[in-house]
Amino acid sequence: MRFALWGRAALSALLASLIACACSGEGAVAQEPAPAPAGSAHDQPGVTDAGHAFLKPAGWTLIRRDAVVILEAPEAGSRVALVDARAKDADAAVAEAWGLYQSEVALDPITSVPVANQGGWRDGRRFLYRTTAASARRLSAQAMRSGDRWVVRIEDLTNAVSGKRSADLQTIREGFLPVGHVRESFAGRKAHRLDAARIEKLKRFVETSMKALEVPGVSIGIVQDGQVLFAGGFGVREQGKPAPVDADTLYLIASNTKPLTTLMLAKLVDEEKLAWDTPVVDALPAFALADADTTRKIQVRHLLCACTGLPYRNLDWEFAAADSPATITFDILARMRPTSAFGATYQYSNPIAAAGGYVGGHAARPDLELGRAYDLTMQDRVFGPLGMRRSTFDFDRAMRGNYARLHGVTPLGDLAVVEPARDRQMHAVRPTGGAWSNVDDLLAYVRMELAGGLLPDGRRYISEKALKARWASQISTGRNSWYGMGLDTDISTGTPILSHGGRMYGFRGDVIWLPEHGVGVVILMNASTGNVLMEAFPRKLLEVLFDGQPEADSMVEAAATADRQQRATSRQAVRYPIGETRAAALAPRYRNAFLGDLRVETTGPQTVFDFGAWKAPVAAREQADGTVEYVVMTASSPFPFVAGVSEGRRTLTIRDAQNTYVFAEAD
Repeated sequence: MRFALWGRAALSALLASLIACACSGEGAVAQEPAPAPAGSAHDQPGVTDAGHAFLKPAGWTLIRRDAVVILEAPEAGSRVALVDARAKDADAAVAEAWGLYQSEVALDPITSVPVANQGGWRDGRRFLYRTTAASARRLSAQAMRSGDRWVVRIEDLTNAVSGKRSADLQTIREGFLPVGHVRESFAGRKAHRLDAARIEKLKRFVETSMKALEVPGVSIGIVQDGQVLFAGGFGVREQGKPAPVDADTLYLIASNTKPLTTLMLAKLVDEEKLAWDTPVVDALPAFALADADTTRKIQVRHLLCACTGLPYRNLDWEFAAADSPATITFDILARMRPTSAFGATYQYSNPIAAAGGYVGGHAARPDLELGRAYDLTMQDRVFGPLGMRRSTFDFDRAMRGNYARLHGVTPLGDLAVVEPARDRQMHAVRPTGGAWSNVDDLLAYVRMELAGGLLPDGRRYISEKALKARWASQISTGRNSWYGMGLDTDISTGTPILSHGGRMYGFRGDVIWLPEHGVGVVILMNASTGNVLMEAFPRKLLEVLFDGQPEADSMVEAAATADRQQRATSRQAVRYPIGETRAAALAPRYRNAFLGDLRVETTGPQTVFDFGAWKAPVAAREQADGTVEYVVMTASSPFPFVAGVSEGRRTLTIRDAQNTYVFAEAD
């Protein structure tokens, strides 16, 4: 299961810059989940010299060199290497693997962190390497043991390919299995009734995990066969304060908003106000991308399919004013071009998903401003009918009374409250991730999904056809998974798991259901350090439901250890305050045409970057090549700013995976 609003923004800016961690739609509307993700049949199986199984994604090139299998991406120069090693431990295996791989990249190791025991592999460690801003690459090596033999997976990728080929990378990771290993499957098995003892196991897992991961508060809900078995919370709304979280506590739920937005679109399909195959330019003539051909191809179904070839792009609205109108979404889209062919590969992109909600709102209420139309349409098509009484897009209303403050890690490794001003920028693109909700409300939504569109009193809320069209595969996200319309489906365990999650600033959360077993869960967390629970809690649920092999606890244990090490590494790497020399090297003001002004203020020892909508002090970090990065000293900080000079003017450059923004010195 994979879903993100902010990618790796939960990690420190240091680690975000160093490590890598995924359309059809032209055919008839399916009423049930597709039997397999689109395109997976074209993946080519193989084995290493030691007999370990791997998959070569379609379009990749296979190169063999003695004990090394190299999988090269369609974009030359990015590779994943699988290396059989004869070493006695993980450190020696990685050293041997790099030698056999014969990389020309200079290695600058940072640290190594543990990896959970999963998929037949044991005692894994992931090795992280520092790269320069100029290289725009991500390097990692993961050593894993099977029996008494070690194998190493090296990922040597450009940032752009890492962002663009996430589904292919997921296929490689999932498809790499030890010799003789048989995947655990729950196909054809009946789930246990979640009695008091099994519910208690899940509760203990949450309590133990949140302490290990330093998450202040977690709210969860569990439903089976239409009955709510548990709805409650553990911990507190804000670190250091006594007010507890519970099932009524509101969280800013990030991309958990997406399936609610597509539910609204499905209601409008039922009402014949639009159709899944309606061209978006017909529904909203002002809709346009920088690429005219792709603009013409996009139908309503494609707005939340992650299949259009548009890349991940968040910084345009992360740095915008908090009161930006809904039209900022379309301003961003007008300068976006696909980086892969339409329908060719999964690329998760928030601006076009936000447009999906606004297109729906406009279809329902064409006489209103786009944002207002969306809000009212969501209220009368989704929140109201489902009884989601507390869910809202109104930040002022949400941030009164029982709501969770969000927490992230600073570059110094401290857990801190996320600056509230940063949350509000989500409002302008709210159909993709700006809803506030709680466990009680989201359980009502999950119960309706499990009931095929029926409400608890037996009334039909939506047709099953329109509801389940959202489930159908639009694009593959891995060997055994796909993305529909704002929904993930994973069949790797032999039983379909539908879900969507959210990651942003200091929030992590999931809505999950198993349609074959009538089971659904909601988990909401108020800290980015709970990232691993996005997969570990669903895994624990499977273990409890089917007496599955124990893996979830190992996932949390490894993640908690890794997080402590990464935070310590980040703390050692930054210089804060930056010092007089570094402060003097900065221009007083910079400007980027898309992200706006960046003002530099120095008072005493502290230097502050002021972006207008929010501001924060900065630290400095020097790279191996002497380049200086400036890191914003805030919880869940954005990517670092790299200092440089262009055409005689000082610059600060910030990059995500596929986009580069240069702030140039301004007068």
